[in-house]
Amino acid sequence: MGTSKSRMMKDAAAWLPGPGRTAVCAVSGGLDSMCLLHLLWTWCRERDAYLLAAHFNHQLRPTADRDEAFVRDWCAVREIPFTAGRGDVEAYGKQQGLSVEEAARTLRYDFLRGLLDARPQAALYTAHHMEDNAETVLLNLIRGTGLRGLGGMVHCRDRICRPLLDVSREELASYAAAHGIPHVEDETNADPSAAARNRIRLEVMPLLREINPRAAEHLHEAAGRLSEADAALEGDAAARTAGMEVRQGRVTLPREALMDASAAVRPRMLLRAIDRLGVGRKDFGAAHLEAVLDLMEKGTGRERRLDLPHGVTARFRGDALVLETRPGLLTEAELTPGRPLTWGVYVLTLWECPEGPAEGTPGLSLRPRREAEGGIVTAAPCPPGGRLRLPEAKGSRSVKRLCLDFGIDLTERDGLPAIYVDGTLAAVWHLGTDAGYLPEGRDCRFVEIRRTEGRTL
Repeated sequence: MGTSKSRMMKDAAAWLPGPGRTAVCAVSGGLDSMCLLHLLWTWCRERDAYLLAAHFNHQLRPTADRDEAFVRDWCAVREIPFTAGRGDVEAYGKQQGLSVEEAARTLRYDFLRGLLDARPQAALYTAHHMEDNAETVLLNLIRGTGLRGLGGMVHCRDRICRPLLDVSREELASYAAAHGIPHVEDETNADPSAAARNRIRLEVMPLLREINPRAAEHLHEAAGRLSEADAALEGDAAARTAGMEVRQGRVTLPREALMDASAAVRPRMLLRAIDRLGVGRKDFGAAHLEAVLDLMEKGTGRERRLDLPHGVTARFRGDALVLETRPGLLTEAELTPGRPLTWGVYVLTLWECPEGPAEGTPGLSLRPRREAEGGIVTAAPCPPGGRLRLPEAKGSRSVKRLCLDFGIDLTERDGLPAIYVDGTLAAVWHLGTDAGYLPEGRDCRFVEIRRTEGRTL
């Protein structure tokens, strides 16, 4: 790509503002952002668009105020509206438990987003370029990422535009020289220990360019292809979830729809279902999605449940997956060793305890699984007519009678978890374990039972 004004504008034109629109240009004062500001200044004057230069002072360097004054003065000469924000990055980072780099980015974008919120017709323009994108792909790969992370940056998303994404750093330097664009240098950019991105830019990318001088360009192009693949998979997931049933606090997705999708699309379908619940995707990692799909693979027999972040429960029963945030009807659900299950106001966890449960842990002890039985442990509503033969009792008594003896009223009784082994009543919380299912020694299976509020009973 050439570095003349006309060529630069031609390549960036698809992402630049139209007449009557506002461009909020994030300007640090460095070479890249000053080139973008110059480009937008020229473009907006010729097309009746509006330009606002925005600078955030991180107050991290002795030269920080110099940078702000430099951008302010450059804009004043050209009558470009200018606004600045500032924040105590170090204090904010300590308060939020963030690195300096993360805290700076958070405060900077909070400031810039605030400018957009006050201007509905505006978009934010940043000076990210080809090498920035290559560095981002490498950082995401090192930290662990999915296909979206490998796709790097995009030209426009969520009102943030990067019109220079296809431009190299070398081309920007040539553009600045051709148009006499000054800039200031952030001295920390030359320090590889200042930030992970610095180390990638100063140490890793030069090594890659020794192998292939076009390394950054190839990483950028590969990211573009991966971004296209990501978009295609998202489109497939959207089509397959278009007919899912959505109610207040509940989303139902046919099991067949998941089974018919490819392995790459299924997690995206789950995320779309979570979106429809309105709880957001934050904290839903690959491990959670894999656990839900693992439940699906087990078939369509007895209901299985899984607790997920933000109070979401996943249930597979029959031919559908149900994701819900509101309490559901208390139904039978299988307990999987080591995996907590929210059941009503309780959290139940089945443990294999060869040496017995830890002293003081609330719950019910069951005999170890016998070879002649399946040993499936389930939780279900407390059956009034069911019977238990408690230790030292002369015979069995109904759950209803035992609850009366223990002073448990009807409302509380209906919320008690009853524990079954292979479909036979073995224990009821607050009442005890049937004598036939008591362990003979310390070796046992133990159902830990706690209140969801964190209180034990």
